[in-house]
Amino acid sequence: MMELLERDDSAQSVVYTFPHLTIQEFVAALAQFLTPNPWDIGKLLSEAQSKEDGRFEIFLRFVVGLSSSQSARPLEEFLGPFLHQTICGVIDWVKEKVEGQIGNTESQTGKRDLLNTFHYLFESQNKTLARVTVGSVETLTLSGLRLTPIDCAVLSHVIGLCDTIKHLDLWNCSIQCEGLQRLGPALHKCQVLRLGRNKLGDSGVKLLSAALRNPDCKIQELGLWINDLTDSCTKDLSSTLSTNRSLTVLNLGKNKLGDSGMKLLSAALRNPDCKIQELRLTDVGLTDSCTEELVSALRTNRSLTDLNLSHNKLGDSGVKRLSAALRNPNCQIQKLDLDDVGLTDSCTEDLVSTLSSNRSLTGLTLGSNSFTDRSVPALCSLILTCRSLEWIRLWGNQFSPNGKRHLESLRESRPGLRVGV
Repeated sequence: MMELLERDDSAQSVVYTFPHLTIQEFVAALAQFLTPNPWDIGKLLSEAQSKEDGRFEIFLRFVVGLSSSQSARPLEEFLGPFLHQTICGVIDWVKEKVEGQIGNTESQTGKRDLLNTFHYLFESQNKTLARVTVGSVETLTLSGLRLTPIDCAVLSHVIGLCDTIKHLDLWNCSIQCEGLQRLGPALHKCQVLRLGRNKLGDSGVKLLSAALRNPDCKIQELGLWINDLTDSCTKDLSSTLSTNRSLTVLNLGKNKLGDSGMKLLSAALRNPDCKIQELRLTDVGLTDSCTEELVSALRTNRSLTDLNLSHNKLGDSGVKRLSAALRNPNCQIQKLDLDDVGLTDSCTEDLVSTLSSNRSLTGLTLGSNSFTDRSVPALCSLILTCRSLEWIRLWGNQFSPNGKRHLESLRESRPGLRVGV
């Protein structure tokens, strides 16, 4: 303690202060439970929370924590019973705050306020209160909000008490591997899990693989876009995909998997137990060298219907190999994205010959390649003969205005057909 002497005109008084602000916050919170307060406790807490600079946040967490009988009991042995009215008032305030914030996540401020209320729930250690307020929540969206490892531990605690959680969006939250480790115990409960742009790295995928191997895993959609992943993680991922029974959508875009990573993933796709239906591999460093393994997988896979290979350097040779797989009657691909993969007029005949006889393809993207008017007749033939095709996107190629008009005119060939040039 430091002793601070204060003087006034009438007398000299001695005031004791604590140099550590956290102790001051704790004592201020403790005082609310020991002295009858003429103010309504809920009103006091709301006023403290209303400060935009967050100056009373630690005080508020201490107050809520002291409403827990676990926290209060050892202190009451020395200080006497805590005021029951104050305890009830704090619990009511937390309930009101959580219920008011749970759907307010459109703004960053709303998300931050919701996270703070989760901290209150965590501090209260009141499972009944948590289940009443968040037990039936289906969607939690904290995207764009920077989360510390402590925030992740709190979030994991809350999700663990949610009985109906389906969708967890943590896009761009900077959680990294340490934060993911704190979240790990609860992730298997979610059906849609978006973890893009979090610098998870290969070690993060190992943690996620543990959640995916959980026999109670419910994860159906997993987004790992932009996470500093390399081919080193695909061995764990491939092993997991071969055994997991729930995962159907996987987004690995904007990582450095390379051809070696694709070969390991292809091994998983060949496994008859793999349930992946939608695989997004946008800009992951693929070349035509990996297509032989991929083709082998597509010939035997019975689940994959949506494949995105855009922004990779497959070239004409890679797509010609891919065409061989699409020609196989067992191939189930319905949507194929080959945007910006280095295609030229040289591959059009092979591609059209294959896809014209395909009976499952409903959507095809061939944008941002190097097709010219030389490819227009073949593409027109594809659009007219592939009866299952519902839309084709050809924007960003090198068609003349006349070539574009010719392709666009095919929209009228059958109702509902969409041709984007």
